[in-house]
Amino acid sequence: MGAQAGGLRLGTSAGRWVLLATVLGSGVVMLDGTVVNIALPTIGRDFHTQLGTLQWTVTAYTLTLAAFILIGGSLGDRYGRRRVFVIGIIWFAAASLLCGIAPTSTILIAARALQGVGGALLTPGSLAIIQSSFHPDERAHAIGLWSGFGGLTTAVGPFVGGYLIQAVSWRLIFLINLPLVAAVLWVALRHVPETRGTSAHEPLDLTGAALTAFGLGGLIYGLIEGPTRGWSSPVVLASLAAGVAFLAAFLVAEHRSAHPMLPLSIFRSRQFSGANLVTFLVYGALGGAIFLIPLQLQQALGYSPLASGAALLPVTFIMLALSAQAGKLSQRVGPRIPMTVGPIVAGVGLALLWRVQPGQPYVTTFLPAIVVFSLGLVTTVAPLTAAVLAAAPVGNAGLASAVNNAVARAAGLIAVAALPAMAGLAGSAYLHPAVFSAGFQTAMLIAAAVCAAGGVVALLTIPGRAVRHLGAREPGADEAAAKERAGFSCGLDAPPLCEAEATV
Repeated sequence: MGAQAGGLRLGTSAGRWVLLATVLGSGVVMLDGTVVNIALPTIGRDFHTQLGTLQWTVTAYTLTLAAFILIGGSLGDRYGRRRVFVIGIIWFAAASLLCGIAPTSTILIAARALQGVGGALLTPGSLAIIQSSFHPDERAHAIGLWSGFGGLTTAVGPFVGGYLIQAVSWRLIFLINLPLVAAVLWVALRHVPETRGTSAHEPLDLTGAALTAFGLGGLIYGLIEGPTRGWSSPVVLASLAAGVAFLAAFLVAEHRSAHPMLPLSIFRSRQFSGANLVTFLVYGALGGAIFLIPLQLQQALGYSPLASGAALLPVTFIMLALSAQAGKLSQRVGPRIPMTVGPIVAGVGLALLWRVQPGQPYVTTFLPAIVVFSLGLVTTVAPLTAAVLAAAPVGNAGLASAVNNAVARAAGLIAVAALPAMAGLAGSAYLHPAVFSAGFQTAMLIAAAVCAAGGVVALLTIPGRAVRHLGAREPGADEAAAKERAGFSCGLDAPPLCEAEATV
């Protein structure tokens, strides 16, 4: 099969098998990213936990995913993309099993962290396999299909997860991964060709990955424990200080490294830096809101897990329906206008969630707010992705996309830890509807302001037309890139991850 690498066609049986393996593999990761939030109230009741434990259930997964997603792609380039993809599948399955049978919240949190490592191997690996296996003429279409089917997984996740939680147990949202990953493993071993990257012999930046994990971990621990232990607690202060120190050490190490995981020179582009700052603000607001919304719906408004999952379906349906049109609009008018208007509209939607209180009907409060928010988000995502890729130096589209994806995940990670604290929510607050509702109102207004700030940043940093780095391109590459970006759908936790060396 190795002889076919780089030349598969979507219309062939071999091409369809490869696409199936990559869609199912990354889809399992996306599914877990959306269903767990719906399960949080039930997990909290079963384990009799505080809000901080629920935060760790989400952040432990995102922490390791954000810290290791850049190194995950490098491992595939070096040791074989199919091999690392298969290892990621097995790793993710084992961690999912541990999540499903976890007897305590501590073991669940540890298993979630292990899940994130598996996701960091799976997600970039699935896309690298498509990039290296398909014929250049088919890559844009294949990546578009991969992204679109991933969006469908995100769409059905909250609804399916809510049903499983309500009908059986929250444990089933993890155990259902096992037959899915078994199918992925069978397809990958039988039908996916092995490939390696051109940088296979470059040393891995394990120091950078470790410093990132320790830095983010220190910050998250301090932010989550601060409201409970007190912000003057020596443990909290030491954790925050250590987090900042590790992240500073990461920047120094990347600057000095001959083969850095994150070349800092990529941020010399004002457009690239601005687009990533917009990403941080918008996806931070999104991550914090999506963490708190299911708690508000279930704990304060009395929704069932199934009903709260269904309540969020408009977000992903609007993303799926309108992302291609938003991409085409961005091509016509440039990225600055949609990246300015989109976050502000999304911020208005988040502010409208202030009205979602006990006794208020879904149709006149939650639905309008979530529709406005979704319209703002879909307006933002496609031009944001286009601006990031256009600003990347020639040959670095995969790196630029991975950095942008990691920034989004880190933003959500920090927001889940910080937003409840900023809104005065801690301890057992989520068990008291009136207390939690008051904090939820404050949190949504904060998230709205952060999201709208992303629009202001875009206005100041993004040019009317995306600035492209000059360099040799394959014939038709610009057209292929435009079509590819226009077809992207978006998972809720991060922008589309793309790798298209010929499209920068």
